[in-house]
Amino acid sequence: MSTLKLAAHGSAGASAPETHAKFAVLPVIILILAQMGATGDNGALSLAASALTRELGATTSDIQLANMVYPLVGGAFMIAGGLAGTILGWKETFRGGALVCAVGEAVLAFAPSMAVFIWVGRVLVGFGASFMIPSVLGLVPKLYRGRDRMVAFGCIGAASGLSALLPLALGVVMETAGMRATFLTLSAYFVMVAAASLALPVVARDEGRLPFDGLGVALAASGLFLFLIGLSNISIWGVIDPLPGCPFTIAGISPAIPCMVAGTALLVVLVAVERRVERRDGIALLPRAFIATPQVLAGLAANALTFFFMGAQSILMAPYLQLVAGWTPVDVGVISIVTGAPTFALALGIPRLLPHANPRHVVQVGYVAMAAALGIMALSVTLDGANAAGVYLGAFMAGVGAGTVSSHASNIVALALPEREASQSGGIQSTMRNVGQALGVALLGAVLMFQITSGVRAGAQASSDISPAVVAELNRIDVNLGSDQALIDQLDDVDISASERRELERIDARSRLAATRTAYAVGAAVILLGLVTTPAITISEKRS
Repeated sequence: MSTLKLAAHGSAGASAPETHAKFAVLPVIILILAQMGATGDNGALSLAASALTRELGATTSDIQLANMVYPLVGGAFMIAGGLAGTILGWKETFRGGALVCAVGEAVLAFAPSMAVFIWVGRVLVGFGASFMIPSVLGLVPKLYRGRDRMVAFGCIGAASGLSALLPLALGVVMETAGMRATFLTLSAYFVMVAAASLALPVVARDEGRLPFDGLGVALAASGLFLFLIGLSNISIWGVIDPLPGCPFTIAGISPAIPCMVAGTALLVVLVAVERRVERRDGIALLPRAFIATPQVLAGLAANALTFFFMGAQSILMAPYLQLVAGWTPVDVGVISIVTGAPTFALALGIPRLLPHANPRHVVQVGYVAMAAALGIMALSVTLDGANAAGVYLGAFMAGVGAGTVSSHASNIVALALPEREASQSGGIQSTMRNVGQALGVALLGAVLMFQITSGVRAGAQASSDISPAVVAELNRIDVNLGSDQALIDQLDDVDISASERRELERIDARSRLAATRTAYAVGAAVILLGLVTTPAITISEKRS
């Protein structure tokens, strides 16, 4: 019998014979439910924007901050969650993370103010996820072997497709019972996930007492936090020159780049520290195999680029459809189903139906499909709306690409590592997902905003129909993606004639279309850069 396996790095897990026992369905269902819960939390927050404004007096910046805190906290502690699972046990960290998420959701439900909502509720949910999600990826190598492991990782990837159903279900709860009932529902959901974890099979722990790497956790958490907070706020704070939304400056410039530089410096120090810790203790927060094995790096890139792609969709397509084309939230919600269906089908189907497919070729096809999806989406937007057929085709291709890459991304990492590091890698895989999504939102959001603003300013400057007073006001403000009326509302301090209004609307429409298409092109180029890493995904044929 011929089987294809990824090249291992001295891995006991990678060399384990393929099992012919019946695939264990219950454990993977429990892990999928946990993955869906984390996605559902983000969906609930999006749905609650108007309720937060009405009930807690939230401002736009409050809601942006609430969205940002979860990935910041989660991303900062995901690697630590991977180490904690190795030391304390994966079932224990999975269950503990789910319970912390449940407490966080309850705080969100009863929060008396936005300060409590953000700095207690959202922080708790992010902290819980930083232990629960790495445990999901950490349990798979412990519970499955051979082809079953590949299928299990495909199921976890398919959870992204299934997660499209949760926002719709939560939307019904939101409409009928309100925001607080929605977060209470999520709290009960996480309690259910924690209880279900009692049914997971016994997982053997590593022998001996393993030390906790406190210094590594501190460096990783602070480095990732600084890097992510700088990255996430580029479009709000500015790259060099501070924007109106910038809360403070550093030597007269926006703090975004200094935060990213400081975070990167701490992460460089972390790598050096972890080498010494691993030599001394035999275990580290960031094992050398994570950064010295090309195939692991290729798998981490696949995780990051898939979520970069998701970030691109969230910052480009949904806002354009709602703010410019006038689509309703329900209309946009349908798109998530169109994307989710092929994501689920391919992430689950490829490992089951094509178990001997070359992983390198699978990932390459996925990258090309994601880039093509962004190209279709770019062509589907118009001056004053969007072509629905193009939107749905792009959304479907998005699911094809994301599902194809997700079918192998985590397995590529796990099979290139020894078993203990394969389980621990769930933390860094989760971190790369957060970094990828933050990069997608930050980079493409910055391209979008800067090009719209510069396009409107240049167009107004060149037009003889626009008065110097209006041009001066445009040079003072930043133009955001929005309807024609939104730009006029930003210029309420100056008198605008009817002819100027028509000309500004024309300039704004052309600028936002060009900026949106440019951002899509940049996103597609970044996705295609992933092809550079795929030669590191190697396979060898073994006979059994």
